[in-house]
Amino acid sequence: MSKVKIFHNPRCGKSRNSLKLLQEKMPEEQIEIIKYLETPPSKTELKAVIQMLGISADQLIRKNENVWKENFKGKTFGEDELIDIMVDNPILIERPIVIKERKAVLGRPPENILEIL
Repeated sequence: MSKVKIFHNPRCGKSRNSLKLLQEKMPEEQIEIIKYLETPPSKTELKAVIQMLGISADQLIRKNENVWKENFKGKTFGEDELIDIMVDNPILIERPIVIKERKAVLGRPPENILEIL
């Protein structure tokens, strides 16, 4: 059985609730918790996640974060540039992201993760 990965921010309620749901549904040793603020994904990893989610980079950005508002709001960026921005500023990555094999979902709401379990 492959591990389920969660891009997790312990300070985020949705992320905590998604992790709790995962822990209720599967053994702890099958869950890989990635604290993405401490260990940001590489550009290659983030591209793969976006592809698994089936969304654009723009749809994965938290636009209400001060980092976005102060530095990027109102500017136009290409897909690769947006991915670079998220790699450099992981706080901008929407969370939580749950990955199982080659499928990924956003845990907003947390019940979304049941789709891939």
